[in-house]
Amino acid sequence: MSVAQQPSKEDFAALLEESFLAEEQSEGSVVKGKVVAVEKDLAVIDVGLKTEGRVPLKEFSVAGQDAEIGVGDEVEVYLERIENALGEAVLSREKARREESWVRLEVSFNNGDKVSGVIFNQVKGGFTVDLDGAVAFLPRSQVDIRPVRDVTPLMHTPQPFQILKMDKRRGNIVVSRRTVLEETRAEQRSELVQSLEEGQIIDGVVKNITDYGAFVDLGGIDGLLHVTDIAWRRINHPSEVLTIGQTVKVQIIRVNHETHRISLGMKQLEADPWEGIEAKYPIEVKFKGRVTNITDYGAFVELEPGIEGLIHVSEMSWTKKNVHPGKIVSTSQEVEVMILEVDPVKRRISLGLKQTLDNPWDSFAANHPVGSTVEGEVKNKTEFGLFIGLEGDVDGMVHLSDLDWNRPGEQAIDDYNRGDVVNAQVLDVDVEKERISLGIKQVGGDPFVAAAGEVRKGSVVTCEVLEVKDSGLEVKIVDTDLTTFIRRSDLSRDRSEQRPERFAQGEKVDARVTNFDKKARKVSVSIKALEIAEEKEAVAQYGSTDSGASLGDILGAALKARGDEGEAEESATAATPEAETVEESPAEETAAEESSEEKS
Repeated sequence: MSVAQQPSKEDFAALLEESFLAEEQSEGSVVKGKVVAVEKDLAVIDVGLKTEGRVPLKEFSVAGQDAEIGVGDEVEVYLERIENALGEAVLSREKARREESWVRLEVSFNNGDKVSGVIFNQVKGGFTVDLDGAVAFLPRSQVDIRPVRDVTPLMHTPQPFQILKMDKRRGNIVVSRRTVLEETRAEQRSELVQSLEEGQIIDGVVKNITDYGAFVDLGGIDGLLHVTDIAWRRINHPSEVLTIGQTVKVQIIRVNHETHRISLGMKQLEADPWEGIEAKYPIEVKFKGRVTNITDYGAFVELEPGIEGLIHVSEMSWTKKNVHPGKIVSTSQEVEVMILEVDPVKRRISLGLKQTLDNPWDSFAANHPVGSTVEGEVKNKTEFGLFIGLEGDVDGMVHLSDLDWNRPGEQAIDDYNRGDVVNAQVLDVDVEKERISLGIKQVGGDPFVAAAGEVRKGSVVTCEVLEVKDSGLEVKIVDTDLTTFIRRSDLSRDRSEQRPERFAQGEKVDARVTNFDKKARKVSVSIKALEIAEEKEAVAQYGSTDSGASLGDILGAALKARGDEGEAEESATAATPEAETVEESPAEETAAEESSEEKS
């Protein structure tokens, strides 16, 4: 070498500085190297430095696959340090792949492209995915469209993922498999929906069962089979007929191409049992059925598969009006019902249960005519009367006015309590309105009529003074229980004698019955009416208009004649003063004078 070719100190320093600079720049970057040897589980790689580096073979393997590397292969590795304490270069194939992957993944993430990866491990809350060197997290909720219990079949198998989130500084990547499936499914759904038509019959698989129906997989898209479209008969829950995984034949009822909602039906594949229903179930004919459901307003009875009718609560019992239907019939019970109404348009049948039983109101009316006596227990007391329980589980009502003859009903009702057994007379039976009118006071008869005896209008009765009042006398008809009141104006024909104080309590007086009303239970008597009647009778028998006899003479003769018909002594004594009194009466003298004037 010539002197001119020998480097100067300055050139050597520059070369040395350039070498150090190259070394510093190469650390922390991805460099190319050549595999010079394979020792057990390590690969010896020459990256052009003073020393070689060793990399575990497992770093060259893809998740789930063994490493395929041999001597002479060129590889890219990450140079962490040029020389360690052992004088070897520190290399990493895994970090090199990660660096390469991050660059590619960032591009895919920004473009919204899918990436390929392999699920290789399970961690808390999800799984880890190898995205060709970069490790990503797959949340459990993002594995599939539906919850997956066993992920084993999905592990160690390359499949597409969608990157949801990237943070290179923290080294976090979150991916989703569910998003990819939903996009694929949406495409399939759109294609499948376009091919479906209403009325089309197709096979499907039951994927899920709910209270309101079942979801059926039609080959990439689900349709809803509502519980009311599974069968013509009543189904309380779809699980009674369907099971998950069952293959069923369904008909497309409705298709919404915008929302991709599909309504399915199974019962539409069978004949409609409601066709010709009116001929099969004529009105007022009895049929047997099974109780399928009980509600607050009645009970549903299945007459045949697919045909149900409703027994309204008002048609369940003749007598039990405010009872829950569940206390009259029970589910699955077989009952006999009568057809009341059939509406094929609304698909409704009204049934009657009580119509198949004897009407207790008819039976009662036949066995207990008006006027007969019945026995019953007091069921209830109300402000307007008593309710009496009668045979046939019917009730009759005793109005307040029919409790007692002499006392107001408000007072008489206090004598009765619930549970008391009483006798009552049937007053009226209204079968249509289901009402029975009873009377307790009528059982023993009307004491007014019984006490009246021979008392009638126009008869003369003897009365005992019970009380003297300014307005008249309270009297009791002798030999009866009848009481009445003689008004002041009826105490005498003579106005001057119409003084109640003339009479004393306990005194007996004769009077004439002026009114006797059995219906109103009222009797009226008058002393004045008796005097007038006796006067007319005396005039008719003992006097005439041209006899010239005075009124006193006529009455005296009449009274004397009456005395002769009874006990002579007593009657004569009683008649004389009475006659004298009549003669001394100014009113009668006036009448006699008027009579004389008329004669003249």
